[in-house]
Amino acid sequence: MTAQPRHAPFSPAPILLYEQTGDVAVLTLNRPEARNCLSEALIADLHAAIDAIRGDKAVRAVVIAAAGKAFSSGHDLKELTVRRADTDGGRAFFAQMMTACSAMMQSIVHLPKPVIAAVQGVATAAGCQLVASCDLAIASEHATFATPGVDIGLFCSTPMVALSRNVPRKQAMEMLLTGEPVSAIRAREMGLVNRVVAHGTERDAAIALAQQVARKSAHTIKIGKEAFYRQVEMSLADAYRFASEVMTENMMARDAEEGICAFIEKRVPTWQDR
Repeated sequence: MTAQPRHAPFSPAPILLYEQTGDVAVLTLNRPEARNCLSEALIADLHAAIDAIRGDKAVRAVVIAAAGKAFSSGHDLKELTVRRADTDGGRAFFAQMMTACSAMMQSIVHLPKPVIAAVQGVATAAGCQLVASCDLAIASEHATFATPGVDIGLFCSTPMVALSRNVPRKQAMEMLLTGEPVSAIRAREMGLVNRVVAHGTERDAAIALAQQVARKSAHTIKIGKEAFYRQVEMSLADAYRFASEVMTENMMARDAEEGICAFIEKRVPTWQDR
């Protein structure tokens, strides 16, 4: 009897790729066939990766990139729609998904290390929210950004939170009310992205920027990032009061003493990240 060939069991590619370039971790959304939409599993994987990086001293900065033509088209609408067959019409699952996604976005903001988005294509709805939740963003000249939920009867309310904290109110409202995409150049003018680069170079540009920041004192970056996001929610007087307290504590840090001495002595500082 002729032996039948044996095939290895099918092993799907991971939906989130992790690699490390020096002290920069690169997280790559890997659902190109689904335009990297944020499924329940991908949201969980992203959140878990960010949490793991939090305590990893070998990682000093993070880049979030994506495979394929799209950065992210937002929530997985097919996954959400299937749950309308639940006994509650999907309400519990919808609430669970929005809560999980919001928690993941906040984990990026609360990570004491800089996070940079490398956007090569469209970033819509929660995909645009992901870009806005990162500390910095590099966009390909081919990238576009939109919050088009209004076109399908689902206002982009959670993306609105991050978007409205990145761009002026009227620009945010125009994106939210019309759903029309904006170009990478326009996104830079609005403040949604930092730089626009030639298509295909956005990933390398994001890594280079991450490496530039990673050369600073990790302790100082941690203090500064946390203080930045806290003070923007305060009144002017409260923000100055808080920032003065932060700077006083920062001055007591070993790296601040070393950095100032190195500047005065015209030498390169030696960071101890404390």
